[in-house]
Amino acid sequence: MVSQDIAQTRAEWDRIAPGYDRTNTRTQMALGAEALRRAGLSPGMRFLDVACGSGALSIPAARIGASVVAIDLSPVMLSLLQERAHREGLAIETRVMDGHALEFEEGSFDLAGSQFGVMLFPDMPRGVRELARVVREGGRVLIVTYGDPHAIDFLTFLIRGIHAVRPDFTGPPADPAPLAFQLQDPTRLHRELVAAGLADVTVNTVTEATEFQDGAELWDWVIWSNPIAPALVDSLELTSVELDAVIDRLDTLIRARAGGTGPATLTNPVHIGIGRK
Repeated sequence: MVSQDIAQTRAEWDRIAPGYDRTNTRTQMALGAEALRRAGLSPGMRFLDVACGSGALSIPAARIGASVVAIDLSPVMLSLLQERAHREGLAIETRVMDGHALEFEEGSFDLAGSQFGVMLFPDMPRGVRELARVVREGGRVLIVTYGDPHAIDFLTFLIRGIHAVRPDFTGPPADPAPLAFQLQDPTRLHRELVAAGLADVTVNTVTEATEFQDGAELWDWVIWSNPIAPALVDSLELTSVELDAVIDRLDTLIRARAGGTGPATLTNPVHIGIGRK
């Protein structure tokens, strides 16, 4: 029997999946490829992608030549991942599964990873332990998470955009921070990997860069990024006139960042944590 919490989470991700695939997945594949390179993924290795979404980590892994198994709570996300894989002639096994309780034997994979997935788990430490459990001795675990939210351009721009109609808006609550930022401190990520029994743990912070043509594209990208964003916006009860004003402000910010022409590049810190079993 599926718990009410899992059913609700699944429904939320199913709902945003098409928008997420159209916006976030395509912009985050380069990061996925870099993370896999750092983790040492090579052709023929067996790789597990946990909370895979529609393939920002799985697709680059399959391109490398790994044998990829991708799991997610959302069957809609998995369907979109399969569509992406089919277009490229890639073979990826997909299974609907809760990353808190992986249905695999110990030592089933050479590498198990999660990009912007396990960081959202209500019981994140359990998710990290499960990643470690299913890799073989000598195998590796890879976790990619957001860093300091104050240094995330897309979040700063969103807050400044909403200020056009809600001057007192301060963004997501800081205490407690949204699940997306529970691993914002690299020392916390390091500690969780060690606590899961991993050795030779490294956590490196890199800068992810994403281009946006205008305010509407940025708004679209943020709103479809995860269920937290639309819930936050819904709570503001913006009218259509107010939403237009927000997007106009975002347009102004994008043009200023771009120097008046072309796309604007927004950056954010990302932690790449790797440990060996």
